[in-house]
Order: sequence, then structure tokens, then C-alpha cells
Amino acid sequence: MTAFSSREAFAVAQLGARMHYAVARILHGAGRLERLFTDLCATTGWPALLRGSLPRALQPPPLARMLSRVPVGIPPERISSFPGLGLGYALRRAFDPRRAEVNPTDLWAARAFTERIRREGLGGAGAVYAFNLAALELLRHARERGLKTVLEQTSPPLAFEARIVSEEAVAFPGWEDFDHDAGWLQAVSERECAEWQAADVVVCGSPFVRDTLAASRAPLERCVVVPYGVSPSAPVAHPEPRSGPLRVLTVGIVGLRKGSPYVLAAARALRGTAEFRMVGPAPLRPAALAALRAELDLAGRVPRPEMARHYTWADVFLLPSLCEGSATASYEALAAGLPVVATPSTGSVVRDGVDGLVVPPRDVEAIAAALGRLAADRQRLREMSARARERAAEFTLDRYAERLLAALYGERTGLGAAS
Repeated sequence: MTAFSSREAFAVAQLGARMHYAVARILHGAGRLERLFTDLCATTGWPALLRGSLPRALQPPPLARMLSRVPVGIPPERISSFPGLGLGYALRRAFDPRRAEVNPTDLWAARAFTERIRREGLGGAGAVYAFNLAALELLRHARERGLKTVLEQTSPPLAFEARIVSEEAVAFPGWEDFDHDAGWLQAVSERECAEWQAADVVVCGSPFVRDTLAASRAPLERCVVVPYGVSPSAPVAHPEPRSGPLRVLTVGIVGLRKGSPYVLAAARALRGTAEFRMVGPAPLRPAALAALRAELDLAGRVPRPEMARHYTWADVFLLPSLCEGSATASYEALAAGLPVVATPSTGSVVRDGVDGLVVPPRDVEAIAAALGRLAADRQRLREMSARARERAAEFTLDRYAERLLAALYGERTGLGAAS
């Protein structure tokens, strides 16, 4: 795998605020960020003016989410943002039905993003760090200039995901409006393969992602697994396990890929033993929404500052995903002292029987049995809660910084962690 010289600084290019700009913040903290390119952030341009002048109480939710994009710790002079592109992208997505995880609108934004970066120039960067399905044109441009390239593969290949979701759509008709056109899927798959070939290093958030790349004939010799990390804004004061029904929390978009039908089935199986809450957007058909609301608390989308109260409410975190990169909510749950019940397909760092339980995908009986054991044995739940916090200490943002810098620059770099 390509090793980077300590003299080489990175240009990081990302649409959106994935993980609160963690990669760029880590590289800046190590003195190795040449520039962060992004579409819209609230520290430069008119978004910064709007954020400073419009009280949060007066900001409609979509605007509030835009104005919460703040690359903390990165000086504005290190940031090149394109807010016009970001606004146009948001409007196109709002009026373009999401028939797939990746739409033509997404690829339009990726190409427009690269064109703006090309016009501005990469400055003194010796390498480029970009993210899957929004990287191809930029990686090729960087290679033409003799720069090294890193691709972060945030999720399994789209063809793998499409197969999983298609199988679920047959098993659970009437849940989602989700259609992978065969021709479109082929075009996107070819784009993914081209990105892998254009990258000197492919960073995967979990062994699960790397394994799915192996099945897609990606160049595994260039792949490295770097688990993520989170730094909650404030520690969650999770109480001791309570009497009464076990409180089960699920966080993330509600849908087939996340295994939501199995959460519903587990809620039915454990009625009276456990109560369930799902936090996240639920773009489902009315019948599926009605079925969920009849069995559990469907909280909807929740602003990040309000998430702490949901983690505090819960006794255990459940995420039976069928296809995931490495869900950051599972890291947050561990940090909140919640044992995690998850599938291997979640990309979680949970250890089976230590700080949580690992169950097979699509196995309602296994999910219900795991939750039932924790409901019946509160001492074990208490012990797992303590170990969850211990496990979370290995996956802070600082530890993530150490792992990422080691993967890029070698095991002993002398470079600092994130600021």
C-alpha cells in the first residue's frame, strides 16, 4: 500500500458535513491539511453571515441543518466552499424523488464540485482525500498532476446494497418506494470500480466494507480498515438499569437497509417485556408507518443537540442493519453506556458477549432472544453498560485520528491527533 511522506499535505474534498468534517479536522490538527473543499459550510460566505445574524429559533429546520455545518477548529482561510452549489444540490434533491441511494442529482453535484475545485486549484497539496461516488473526476485530475490519492469507501458497493434491498422489498412489500434501474445501477457500479482504480489507498470504515469490496473484485492490496471515532459534545449521564420494560433505542434512517422490519417484529415478540423507540427520518409508505406506530415510538428526525436525551432514555441500543459502512450511532451508543445489539453487517465495533451482542442478519428470533436475555438479567445489562463505556474510550475522535494518520503516514509519524 502507498505510504505518504510526512511532507505531503492533503486537499480534502467532501460534499456535506460527513462526521462533522472529521478527516479534515484530523489532518489540520496534524499540520497536514492544505485545504478543505466543500459545498456549503457556515464559516465562510453568505452562510456565515446568515448564521451570525439569524437567531436559531427563527431558522426553519432545513436551514438550521445547513447552518450547523461548521468545521470546528479549521481556520476559514483553509476552507474553500461553494455555497451556490450546495444550495442548488439541496434544491435538486428536494424535488428529485430518491429512487435509489445514488441518483443522477448526486453525480451532477460530484462533477460540478470537481469542476469548481479544478478552477480554484489544489495549491500546495501533495495528495487528495475524497469520498466514494463523489470522487472519480477529482482523483483522475489529481493523478494527472502527479498527486497521490485516497478514497474513503463509506459503505459497501451500491450493487451489493441494491441486491440486499431488492430481496427485502420482496419479503416486505409496501414498505418503501425504492427502485434500482438495472442500467443506472450498472453505470454507478462502473463508476465505483473506476474510483477504486484511481485511488492509491482505499480507506474502509469496517472489515464488513472491505469484505464486500473483495466480493466486487476491488484491489484489496490498496484497502485499509480504519474504524471511526466520535466525541460526543457532552457526556451522557446514563442512569443505572431500571426496573420495568427494557428500553430499546434504534437511531438512523428507518427502512429496509437498516433492518427496520425486524425491529418491528421484535417489538411485537417482546410486547410487555420491552418498549422500543426509533429516532430518524422514516421515508416509508403509509401502511408501514402505521404498523410501526402501533408497536413503538416513532420519534422522527431529531436535531443533534437533542440526541442525548434519547440515549439517556434507553437501556440498550439495537441496530440490525443488513448493509452499513460503520454506523456512527453505534459508537455514540457505546459512549452513552448502552450495550449494542447489532449484526455483523452494521460494521460495529461491538464485541459479542462483552459490550453487546452480535446477532445474524434477518433473524427476528435471535434479536428477540438477545433483548430478552438483557431484560431478564439486569446485572448482566449493568456489566455490559460499564464495558460499553470502556470500549467507547478506544473509539474517540483522538483515537480515530491516530488510526487514520498511522494508515496514511506509517505507524510512527510523530504527528499529533485532532485538535
